Amino acid sequence: MNRKERKILKREQKQEKKFEKVVEGSKFKQWRSRRPFWGATLTVLAGLMILYIPLHLYAIAFIPGSLVFVGFIFGGLVLIIGICEYLYPQLSTFFGIATIFLSVLSIMGALGGFLIGTLLGIVAGALNIAWDKEEIDLDTWERNKEQEKLGEINEAV
Repeated sequence: MNRKERKILKREQKQEKKFEKVVEGSKFKQWRSRRPFWGATLTVLAGLMILYIPLHLYAIAFIPGSLVFVGFIFGGLVLIIGICEYLYPQLSTFFGIATIFLSVLSIMGALGGFLIGTLLGIVAGALNIAWDKEEIDLDTWERNKEQEKLGEINEAV
């Protein structure tokens, strides 16, 4: 077995372990594996951080020339995008781009949630862009497991 075959075999074994964890895991773990969970969670957290400053400055939000109202808009949109990421995981790339864009723009109206919200939004957007749904075909997976067990039994005999 050469180096390339060992590398492919190792990758397949790693993928197999990952599938086993998901299939044999709890309902929450199965739900979480079908969406960009950490990207969406950080997006919601970034939205809350961005809304923190405008909520404390709401008294001057409607004064002409105040950009605090813009902070409400950007923070609210980032929060809504984070919730939508849980509901529509197939649009994670679009939501990731929008999260990064709004997080950077939030510096103008809400100081980006003391810049912590902006940094969280950029990281969350990158996680959402990078997320890719891996389909696990349970029937095929179970058939392969049964065939492997039968093969091990035949080898033992």
